[in-house]
Amino acid sequence: MRQGWAMPLALATLAGVTTGALATTALLQGLGVAALWCLVWRRGRESLLLAVVMLVTVRILLVAGGELAPGLSRQDVRLDARVLDVSPQAGMARLDLSVDACRPLRSGLPGCDGLGRVRLSVYQGPDIQVGERWRLTARLRPPAGAANPGTFDYRGWLWREGIQATGYLRQTPAPHRLAEADVSVRRLALAHLDEQGLAPRPSRWLAALTLGAERRLEAQDWELLNASGTTHLVVISGLHIGLVAAFALGLARLLARCLMPGRWRMAIWPWWFAGMVAAGYALLAGLEAPAMRALVMALVGLWVASGRHAPGAWQAWWLALALILLLDPLSAWRPGLWLSFLAVALLILIWQGRSRPCGVRGWCLALVRTQWLLAPLMAAAVLLAFGRLAPAAPLVNLVAVPLVSALMVPLGLASWLLAWVPPLSMACWTLFAGLTQGLATVLEVAVALLPLWQPPPEQRWPLVIGLGLISALWALPGLDRRWRVAGTLLLAAGSVWLPVSEPMRGSLWARVYDVGQGQLVELRTTHYRALVDTGPRFGSGFMPLETLWAPGQAFDDVIVSHGDQDHAGGLAALEAEHDVGRYLAPPGETLPVAADACRAGHAWRRDGVEFRFLWPPARVEGLSSNDRSCVLLVTAGPHRLLIPGDVGRRVERSFLRSMAEPVTVLVAGHHGSHTSSGPSLVRRLTPGSVVFSAARDSRFGHPAAEVVRRFRLAGSCLWSTAQDGALTLRLGGRGDPGISAARPLSWRSSGVGRDCLALESPASIPGLPVPTSTEAETP
Repeated sequence: MRQGWAMPLALATLAGVTTGALATTALLQGLGVAALWCLVWRRGRESLLLAVVMLVTVRILLVAGGELAPGLSRQDVRLDARVLDVSPQAGMARLDLSVDACRPLRSGLPGCDGLGRVRLSVYQGPDIQVGERWRLTARLRPPAGAANPGTFDYRGWLWREGIQATGYLRQTPAPHRLAEADVSVRRLALAHLDEQGLAPRPSRWLAALTLGAERRLEAQDWELLNASGTTHLVVISGLHIGLVAAFALGLARLLARCLMPGRWRMAIWPWWFAGMVAAGYALLAGLEAPAMRALVMALVGLWVASGRHAPGAWQAWWLALALILLLDPLSAWRPGLWLSFLAVALLILIWQGRSRPCGVRGWCLALVRTQWLLAPLMAAAVLLAFGRLAPAAPLVNLVAVPLVSALMVPLGLASWLLAWVPPLSMACWTLFAGLTQGLATVLEVAVALLPLWQPPPEQRWPLVIGLGLISALWALPGLDRRWRVAGTLLLAAGSVWLPVSEPMRGSLWARVYDVGQGQLVELRTTHYRALVDTGPRFGSGFMPLETLWAPGQAFDDVIVSHGDQDHAGGLAALEAEHDVGRYLAPPGETLPVAADACRAGHAWRRDGVEFRFLWPPARVEGLSSNDRSCVLLVTAGPHRLLIPGDVGRRVERSFLRSMAEPVTVLVAGHHGSHTSSGPSLVRRLTPGSVVFSAARDSRFGHPAAEVVRRFRLAGSCLWSTAQDGALTLRLGGRGDPGISAARPLSWRSSGVGRDCLALESPASIPGLPVPTSTEAETP
């Protein structure tokens, strides 16, 4: 490839990614005009680049357009699909399926012909193996995920994995196997590994390190690797494929030296052989996105190292980026792509023009220097992508990188090459197991001394910029060492003393979290922190509360409005991971924790903000669990926030007698069900803003159409966690309250944003199935 093509080709792929992502009329029309211009003026180079833009754009639009239609949400469909992956979990399994055919079981529903990949939960059913083809009945919904500040973006993960629908397996009609799995060397290797009797941890790490089976790693493995900043070592990456390619190249060049002593340096076939071996290993490892990315970079690297008509380092960097995005446009949304390319770019910048290290001492010093120069930039990138910092990473990687690359990976690969000689293979595995246990011990000690840190969201961007500048100070050539040291100390001091924002006296910060079908509200004043409800616990055992904060948080009060699972389901995670000063709950409510009773009239003040219970009364006999809910009113300056739990209309009329003024913000009762938010409450309170804590595509249909219309007629601004994600409220200052939504930060979302009156009830959207009244009332 000519030297001038690599960068334009990469920029063309990035333009295609941008066009496909935004998919605006203006951009698509611009593509058409550019295509017409190329045809008229016969511009060959521009036509090729434009074809690349259009190809990437179309591929992204096909993935987006193939997502399950809203009208098929919660409807049964028949799938003919091939099993791509099976992930066992507690009491269930996750299936990733490549769909060959899809059709709804009911007539009159939209089609699903464009569906390509789905993810199913299986709670009971037949033994399903990777590679098999099945005819399944599933109940699906469009891809969705909670949107909370600083947490894992599950919706974004589904998108970049190309998953166009999620759901669960139905037992009727019964699943039917259409074809057995084809022979797979990788599955045979994993089955052979399971028979060897290795200790669990070395067996899991060997499968991940050598065969790309990182799904075998357990939660405790990922926690340790994340906290130590070493996750890059256990996925098939450039390190592993590069080692395989280097070994194959060395072997082939040795053979070439024996076969053609006078001409071996000019032989091309060793480089081709190394590339084919690397490609074969990537295929064996499953050719997932990281392996494919590493393979492309390794092949380009072999081309550059061969030195014959090869591009320069930066041209190779642009070429590799272009090829990866052409092969897999969704890689543009994977943080790993940009982490690896940032690392390679910095390595090029560091070593370009420098002499090659000599001797063991020279290589050791080069490794230390490279690691320390990479550390700030990689820390900034990880912080930006995942919201966490592993302080132990620079020190740990000085030990872990050479240990894994020089010993563990070669031993693991050698054990597979020697599998036909069991004693030698077992010897390699035994040594690998010992090194694994030793490395795990080192990581555990390092994490105990320097635990994982998750800075507050407001500190992340300043830290990212500071770490990036520190990296630039030491990587860019020509700067005096004194300036580098002074700049580093100044930036480090500024990062340490970054102020943490907190509410002023008399102000209240409240956040209604996106927890699906449930409720969790956080309240903060200057020196006070409380929760109202703890969110749900799902059938799989997952509690959204586990994902919201790092362990070790302190809460002064936790108010459990009532004991239903969608309000009190997260208590187990709260007790296990955080410190709580006091629990408050309705009298007579059965909870797994000891709680004081919340009673009407009970009030307290913190930092100039008043908290007062309006319900329940002292005697709650005869009241349902919903109608016993704690009703909390918070007053911060001129603003009032009301959180009524799940009380019904009769109870609303009871506590309204004690309210003389309207409220600024209302968290709608019972998630917007028609059993709450009656006409008398809406007329009396006329809330400026209403927040519905509801699940996207919920079978309960929250919020109910009549409730939405009632608040609209009252002039209320409507928000829903189902569409907007977590809602952050800032009350107590002068003027209108500040309300911000989490979901509009992502282009893939469709929250109501500032157009707060655009909220619709699911029952009022054409094409969506309307839940029955029984479903709407069930908690």
